[in-house]
Amino acid sequence: MALKDWISRIRGKAPEPPPPPEAPLTTAPGQLPGPEAPQGAPTMPPPASPGIPVPPVPVPPPYTTPSPQARIGTVAEPPAEILPPAEDDAALREVEAAEAEAEAAAETEEAEPEREPQPEAPAVLPAEAEEAARTGWFSRLRTGLSRSTARLTDSVTSLFRKRRLDEEALEELEETLIAADLGVAAAHRIVEGFRRTRFGKEVTDEEVKAALAEEIAAILAPVAAPMPIEPARSPHVVLVVGVNGTGKTTTIAKLGQQYREAGLRCAFVAGDTFRAAAVEQLQIWGDRTGARVHAPVKEGADAAGLAFDALTAARADGTQVLLVDTAGRLHNKSALMEELRKVIRVMRRVDPEAPHSVLLVLDATTGQNALQQVKVFKEMVAVTGLAVTKLDGSAKGGVVVALAQEFGLPVHFVGVGEKAADLRPFTARDYARGLVGLP
Repeated sequence: MALKDWISRIRGKAPEPPPPPEAPLTTAPGQLPGPEAPQGAPTMPPPASPGIPVPPVPVPPPYTTPSPQARIGTVAEPPAEILPPAEDDAALREVEAAEAEAEAAAETEEAEPEREPQPEAPAVLPAEAEEAARTGWFSRLRTGLSRSTARLTDSVTSLFRKRRLDEEALEELEETLIAADLGVAAAHRIVEGFRRTRFGKEVTDEEVKAALAEEIAAILAPVAAPMPIEPARSPHVVLVVGVNGTGKTTTIAKLGQQYREAGLRCAFVAGDTFRAAAVEQLQIWGDRTGARVHAPVKEGADAAGLAFDALTAARADGTQVLLVDTAGRLHNKSALMEELRKVIRVMRRVDPEAPHSVLLVLDATTGQNALQQVKVFKEMVAVTGLAVTKLDGSAKGGVVVALAQEFGLPVHFVGVGEKAADLRPFTARDYARGLVGLP
């Protein structure tokens, strides 16, 4: 109200008083009301007392019908000059809005104290981002190797609680390493290293673990190498082989997703034509990653013919990486060998150097049986590298050390989970420290 009175004073007029309440009408609409009848009995003058003069009774004036305005009430005064409604409302709204903003600003200043300016977060450098990614992968690797680590380190801890490293201790250490699937050759090499450097000294379990990590890393370092991909070949053909159940198809799908994320055009060949689940799995991953899938028209189709058609199409559409799945029926060794040789022979009609990589996928849960699989597949095809999967479900992670010592084949990838990010390039130091449980 104070704001409106102030506006009225600016305009030069006083606020109008509220109109008096109207008298209720008792007559029908359109008719003038008649005179009101006197209420009650007429009042008579008191009788005159003797000797007192009586004043004359005034005679009322003759009755005249009042005008309608007199009957309704006071005649309304002509309204004072006011601003046009649109201008008045606009001015009122403008003043009210300004006052509301001022009040809101005052309340905000009272409710929230003034904040000190916060320094800007430093930008993440590429090296820091790479270190964070490596740390996250090492954590997953250690978690995946936890069962293998427990199998190895529990024995080491029980053997070396402030103990002299004599011949008996070294023999027990060698037996422990062999039981942890590191293999006879690798175990003997590690024990000989201990004999040269620490024989006769008192050692603790932590010192033994650190020395083990160094010896294992020395064995693994020569075979830790990423699989080379040459997109300029258009395509670089990767033939993926292995026994059924080792994870060939899943490994192909994970590699395809990683190559696609790296900006490479990738395609899959569902060459395990006798296993419908493998074809369907690749088609699902193809839909997820946007990779083309070359699938057989029917179950049991010729895998060599499919590989020929896929390579021809890949060269035509500019595919940079072609991942070829294969069968893994090792129980029929001669038939599988002939099929793989035929696939390679037919692809070389299109590209004389194909396949450019032959990746053998091994299941870590098979332990020492993985060494026999490597021997068999090396007889069939020229294996160029290994991928070891399912380390997260195995207590036999030491078999990677045995493979490195026995064959010296490059270990390109290790897998510790089902996600695409859980298949990563193999690094010797991280694997060695994760295997013995060191940070």
